[in-house]
Amino acid sequence: MTSHYRNTISIVSLLCCLYITSASARSSIRQYTDDFNTNLQQWSRTKPNVGEVNYVDKLQEISSRDYKVSASNAVKGLRDRPPSSYTLKMESFNTLLKSNYAERYESRPFAVGGYNWTLVVYPNGNKKDSGSEYLSLYVAIDNSTLVAAHQEVLADLRFYIFNNNERKYFTIQDTTVWRFNVFKTMWGFSQVLPVDTFKDPKNGYLYDGDHCEFGVDVIIPSIAENSELFSATEKFYNPTFTWTIRGFSTLLKDMYSSDVFTIGGRSWNIQVYPNGRGEGEGKFLSMFLKLNGEEKLRPYEKVYVRAKLRVLNQSKLNNVQNQLDSWFSRAVPSWGFRKLISFDDLRDSSKGFLVNDMLMVQVEMEAVSSTKYFP
Repeated sequence: MTSHYRNTISIVSLLCCLYITSASARSSIRQYTDDFNTNLQQWSRTKPNVGEVNYVDKLQEISSRDYKVSASNAVKGLRDRPPSSYTLKMESFNTLLKSNYAERYESRPFAVGGYNWTLVVYPNGNKKDSGSEYLSLYVAIDNSTLVAAHQEVLADLRFYIFNNNERKYFTIQDTTVWRFNVFKTMWGFSQVLPVDTFKDPKNGYLYDGDHCEFGVDVIIPSIAENSELFSATEKFYNPTFTWTIRGFSTLLKDMYSSDVFTIGGRSWNIQVYPNGRGEGEGKFLSMFLKLNGEEKLRPYEKVYVRAKLRVLNQSKLNNVQNQLDSWFSRAVPSWGFRKLISFDDLRDSSKGFLVNDMLMVQVEMEAVSSTKYFP
């Protein structure tokens, strides 16, 4: 009897062990299967599958949380000129406003810059982009028109809504460029206008019962191939040039020119009109700084000069000078003063400007510009 009881206990213990082991195995198998399925799903979502590219892009296109635009960058206003890239006119807009399923309206593709684009309108706002209760406007690129998967297309976007009251177009644009690629196929504004503002006929956006008009400009900016570099030199090894004119009272010509001198990488002459020029004729000495004729400027090129033109006082008293601040060009190669010093002061020997019939004039260069052009 005792032996039978012991055998029974042993059998029951063995069965319990087998059950526990089996349950543990089943749990391990189920856990492994769950982990495998999870990893498989994650791998399926991330693996590069050409057949699923459009589907993935579509998800990213409508999930526009990545496409938010800072309100501080948005510029709004009214303009007369209509859209240049695409126009979308609607005569049954309220039908879309009332729909719970027609989340957005997509235009047919239109071409700009060698790419296909689509204008996307969310009548009740893009809720995935914080656009609830607003009208949302976007542009999407057809990524099949991209040359390579890593290609990036930069575009300036300007969206339009026609205002029938003003007979102008409400516009909204961003101050920064938009970057399109296979992972970011849609850009735009989630909060263009409040829906209540848009649908109120008094505001002019929804007119003639149910009509409205949208538009967009897609501009593909190109990198400038032509450029220029402007710079100005303000320190010179020898910034002055002095010209001594002897026998001043014997000068008979209208104008006399100094020898050529070079300052700031340019060649110059001083021009003196002994009997004056223009409104200074007969009463004042006239003096000009001239860009030498050997300097070959392009038709559009200009040289900025800041300088002082002086008549030196040979008695070491105060000089007479005027400040020159001008642009020199092929059309205007000289600048100066027609009334630099009066003949009364010049010929008064006590004032020290004309000594022994000798006149000394000077230019002091303070700034000379140069411009480099590429190419």
